[in-house]
Amino acid sequence: MMWHNFETNGGTKPGLGISVGSLKAKDPSRLKRLKPSHRMEGIYSKQKFFLVFVLFHMVATLVKGQGTRVGFYASSCPLAESIVSSAVQSHFQSDPSVGPALLRMHFHDCFVHGCDASILIDGPDSEKKAPPNLGVRGYKVIDDAKAQLEATCPGVVSCADILALAARDAVVLANGPKWEVPTGRRDGMLSLASDTDTLPGFSESIEEQKKKFAAFGLNTRDLVTLVGAHTIGTTACQFFSYRLFNFTAVGNGADPSINPEFVSQLQTLCPPSSDDTGRVALDTDSVDSFDVSFFENLRNGRGILESDQMLWTDASTRSIAQSYLGVRGLRSLNFNIEFGRSMVKMSNIGVKTGTDGEIRKICSAIN
Repeated sequence: MMWHNFETNGGTKPGLGISVGSLKAKDPSRLKRLKPSHRMEGIYSKQKFFLVFVLFHMVATLVKGQGTRVGFYASSCPLAESIVSSAVQSHFQSDPSVGPALLRMHFHDCFVHGCDASILIDGPDSEKKAPPNLGVRGYKVIDDAKAQLEATCPGVVSCADILALAARDAVVLANGPKWEVPTGRRDGMLSLASDTDTLPGFSESIEEQKKKFAAFGLNTRDLVTLVGAHTIGTTACQFFSYRLFNFTAVGNGADPSINPEFVSQLQTLCPPSSDDTGRVALDTDSVDSFDVSFFENLRNGRGILESDQMLWTDASTRSIAQSYLGVRGLRSLNFNIEFGRSMVKMSNIGVKTGTDGEIRKICSAIN
């Protein structure tokens, strides 16, 4: 960020574009000759100067604390973003399912130790080995992008930034929105499977999900919006088949929040005799397109994961989901715009910048 300059009688100092030269008296003794009202004006002027001084340092501290910015590699590695985009597109062309995989990987990374690429580290007890991450994939995309970046700009671009950029590019390839990704993250040096309990679970209540999101500075709208990423991708039967059989002792035995006509379809896809490894689209009839049909399915009782359907059954989140569908009487929200905003917010969770962390040479190992 560029700071404007302001001038004082003592010279030029960085500031907020405010001229305060008049705040410094050329003749200190002149204040004694001023009328009382003028002396008060002088005092107030000094107070204003002090306030501007404090505000400047507060803003500077906040900017420094943020650490990331759009165009961070503009000088050090101008081709960084295009190299990542090219790698993602190459893999996406041969396997479109890699798109939602990268988006999920970024989410799972940020919710453990912040967005520091700790999920990429190999090891017997690393985050990769935790149950919630066993199905995470797309590592080859990140490795390929990193190899190309190291050949072009050695030791410059972090794995954490590659992951943040790749997640954005994956959404774009699914006909979703494109947003500016602040970069400048550094890579973490710790990855433990035991630390992944901060990840939201597929059967957790809305209140529990809210608590986990709030712990990272994300609000209820962010929760609904980011879960909306399930508009693309699939999930394994093992994560929802319990909703289909013996969930209740009445009716068809399925979770009553599931549309009865949809239950039989899901039971066919995930029969009791299966090994639960079969996969089902999270957004029925729109698995490869980034749109609001995910929320339409929730409205129609066709949410796959229990935690997804809860977004509609819980009043505190339903109104937000309805706003993306343009329900009459509610202020409409643009899902694409809000998704980009929430992704930027999420991608700045616990980022390591400056001298924190490192720039890994390869993403799967600490230097």
